[in-house]
Amino acid sequence: MTATSTPQTADAAQPAVPANVSTRAVIAILLVATFVVILNETIMNVALPRLMEDLSVSARTGQWLATVFMLTLAIVIPTTGYLLQRLTTRQVFMTAMSLFSLGTLLAAVSPAFWLLLPARVVQASGTAMMLPLLITTILTLVPVERRGVVMGNVTVVISVAPAIGPTVSGVVLHFFPWRFMFILVLPIALGALFFGYKKLVNVGTPGRSKLDVLSVVLTVPAFGGIVYGLSLLGTDGPAGIPPLAFVGVGALALLVFGWRQSRLYRTDNPLLDLRSFRFPSFSISVALLCAAMLALFGMVILLPIYLQQVRGIGALETGLMLLPGGLVMGLLGPQVGKLFDRYGPRGLTLFGSVVLVVSMWRLSTIDQTTPIWMLIGIHVLLSIGLAFLFTPGFTTGLNPLPPKLYSHGSAILSTLQQVAGAAGTALLVAIYSGHAATEQAAGASPSDAELAGIQTAFRIAALISISTVVLAAFMHNAKRPEGAEAHEPVAAH
Repeated sequence: MTATSTPQTADAAQPAVPANVSTRAVIAILLVATFVVILNETIMNVALPRLMEDLSVSARTGQWLATVFMLTLAIVIPTTGYLLQRLTTRQVFMTAMSLFSLGTLLAAVSPAFWLLLPARVVQASGTAMMLPLLITTILTLVPVERRGVVMGNVTVVISVAPAIGPTVSGVVLHFFPWRFMFILVLPIALGALFFGYKKLVNVGTPGRSKLDVLSVVLTVPAFGGIVYGLSLLGTDGPAGIPPLAFVGVGALALLVFGWRQSRLYRTDNPLLDLRSFRFPSFSISVALLCAAMLALFGMVILLPIYLQQVRGIGALETGLMLLPGGLVMGLLGPQVGKLFDRYGPRGLTLFGSVVLVVSMWRLSTIDQTTPIWMLIGIHVLLSIGLAFLFTPGFTTGLNPLPPKLYSHGSAILSTLQQVAGAAGTALLVAIYSGHAATEQAAGASPSDAELAGIQTAFRIAALISISTVVLAAFMHNAKRPEGAEAHEPVAAH
């Protein structure tokens, strides 16, 4: 979106929504639809062992069904700024849900991995549009002093949906073939599409921004190179190319992408307006949420592998064991939002970050004899820590932005979160697989080798989580002063 003409530049006190339509109704429709599409981000994790067997693929190949979903989100989300500029709210919603429904249908009828993987890409393309649409609409319609509570509901969508994805797939896999994970979701997606078509109203007015094709092209090697390189860690790479070479190419493309955006400031038409990073609270929150996202996705992919491969627990039992944590995170989201509106973010995020580090460290010490009740307790504790990070992180990061940066800020935040999740998943799975292979080559049993790999991966995740404690100490509740402009950063206070 341009900084001069966006669909959501109306002042928060005078949202561009028909007077006879409730703000709550608009947000509710988007919340439900976004929950449905994001649920599929992690629905494959419990199913990976079954899929690896049915489709005859390795763990490293199979994990791409989860990673490619997040990677597609990271590549497509930056373009949503342009889409929200050129299309109405209803048009973006209809496009997103239509793509998601088509991808779900293709996944349901996929005969092999070669079709299932692109089906996930189509699904993710629709999902990518929903998250910035939801966040930008909330920033436009909800006053700053009430955003904590509303963002708490967004936390339910962004964090709880992927957290309970393994539970949903575990229940489905117990009774049906893996294709029913998509067959059962399809009518829900179509229902949301129809309901939105009938009830959703437009928020704001489309503008006339131009899409910078070069910027779109650069997102592919920038984000794709980094995630792909991380996924190859522990191997020789294709054609003998070192994995870090792909990471280096991605980092270089990312620098070129940033340079390109700075050049587009002259025409006020960047794909992503990186001037959002001039706001200290935004930068700190982005870093905090990326670290938290890595922990979340590391947990939702490594725990199911541990429970099924090391402990021999079935998919249904695995899904049910992960359910309490997902429910706790969902119940805490709005409550944490109320605490945020009253006390601000620092105390909440410090508590959440410490809980996150402790629980991730404890996961690195699990073995074949760890009691099931203790595993559930650790997972619940981890979920509590994440709940105290997500809501304050989102709200604190986006509050200081002026309206002209709403869509850019939400797109940047969503993009980098997905890159962190995808990179974290690829990195932790690569560490797990590589260490397990090394242990097995040294004579360890398959079960002991798997356990050693998982412990090492969780240990690395715990070390990365320490960064959240440092970042939380710098959190401040910066609110945008009336009339603030995009080029005038708001100092935290």
